[in-house]
Order: sequence, then structure tokens, then C-alpha cells
Amino acid sequence: MNQYWVCFSGVVTRELLRFLQQRERFFAALVRPLMWLFVFAAGFRAALGVSIIPPYETYITYEVYIIPGLLGMIQLFNGMQSSLSMVYDREMGSMRVLMTSPMPRWFLLSSKLIAGALVSILQVYVFLAIAFSFGIELPLDGYVRIFPVLIVTGVMLGALGMVLSSWVKQLENFAGIMNFVIFPMFFLSSALYPLWKIAESSEFLVQICHVNPFTYAVEMIRFALYGKFNPEALGITCAATLLFIVIAIIGYDPAKGLMQKGGKK
Repeated sequence: MNQYWVCFSGVVTRELLRFLQQRERFFAALVRPLMWLFVFAAGFRAALGVSIIPPYETYITYEVYIIPGLLGMIQLFNGMQSSLSMVYDREMGSMRVLMTSPMPRWFLLSSKLIAGALVSILQVYVFLAIAFSFGIELPLDGYVRIFPVLIVTGVMLGALGMVLSSWVKQLENFAGIMNFVIFPMFFLSSALYPLWKIAESSEFLVQICHVNPFTYAVEMIRFALYGKFNPEALGITCAATLLFIVIAIIGYDPAKGLMQKGGKK
């Protein structure tokens, strides 16, 4: 058991140190959602009014409504950035060295996923602190309740990125794949608009939102902020997490998966 802890702590420490040394990544992770929060929300409010009615029996400002979606955005981008570093590690050879260690492959990959989730949670709480300083206040106990939810959603989105990284052949191709995955997942979800509002304009789009796992990650965060439990969102998010992890483990198996193929030029 001690060797597992040493391995886990080593992987987590490496990911945290790498993140702290990449200050540009930290600021980029905050600038993007802050722009959406203050620029996009202002335009929406000017066009449609100061408040919307989500299914919470009360009015809330649009800035408060999109906060869970922006937290999901932070975790989504962080999951992709972490996977980008895995593609780089694979090209440099350090990923193959890690995979040939005596520890089980599933444990190594799970450790990297948890480390990535912890990094994204750090970014999330810094973002929430900045939003709070500008007067965008959420339920105080909600800041605590979302922590376990952020671990689950962070691992799911990190596992999705890990699946993609197992397919990518070269580092240069990953940026295009990131954009192809990130933006459809973000916009075709409940991150910016309630699903009932999307259904008013397009039944087809709302059906796509219903099969998008990012929708359920956002809803888990949104419900947790207000002390509510969404069993459907939890079940689908956990199922998607398990599926992505299994595919990633197979993909990073040099004997069976795609890692060996992906490393070829």
C-alpha cells in the first residue's frame, strides 16, 4: 500500500509543479471564462433582461446562472491541456517510461486523472474568488458542496481528453482535435442556456444536448451549488467517466491499444 501512495503522490506532485511553472496556462484558464462572464453575460442581459427563470422556483441573474457552465469550461479546457502534455510526454518518451513501471497501468492513468482534476479545482476556486470580488455571490455552503462534484466532473473530462490523446499521432494535430471537441461540447449543453429554453427554438438541438455528457457535468455542479441532488446527472456522469477510463486504459496498452500506433510518425 505504501508503494501505491508513493507513486500516487509522485504523479500528483509532478502535475502540480508542472502547472505552477506554466503561469501562462493558469492565466489563460481564467481569462477565457472571465470574458464569458463579464462580456457575454452583459450582452445577454441587455438583449433579454436582467434575469432568467431556471427550475429553482426563483429568479437569478444570468451571471449566476452561467457560473456552473463556466466552471465546467475550466475543467474541460484543463482536461484537454493535461492530455496535450501527455501527447508531448509520449513523443519525448517519458510517457512510455511511466507506462512500463511496475505499477498497474490503470492506477498510473487514474493517478494522472486525479492530479489533473485537482489542478482544475484549484483554477475553479480562483475563478470563483474573482467572481465573488466583483459581487457575483453564490450560496456560501455551495462553495463546499461542489468540491466532491468537481472531482467527479474533473476526472470525467480528463478521461475524455486522455482518450483523445491515445488516438493523436502527433502533437501538432492535437490543437485541432481539441477545438473540434471542446466547442461543440460546450455550446451544445446547458452551460449557457437552460435546456427548456433551447427546446423552445429547436427540438433537434435539445436532443443533442441530452446525449452530451458535458450537459450532465454542468447540471451536477449547478444542482450542488443550491444543495440539490440530481441522480440522473450523477449516474450518467459516472457512467461516462467509467467508459472513458476503460477506453483510455486500452488505448495506452502498448500491446493492445493505440499508444504504439499513435507514437509512430
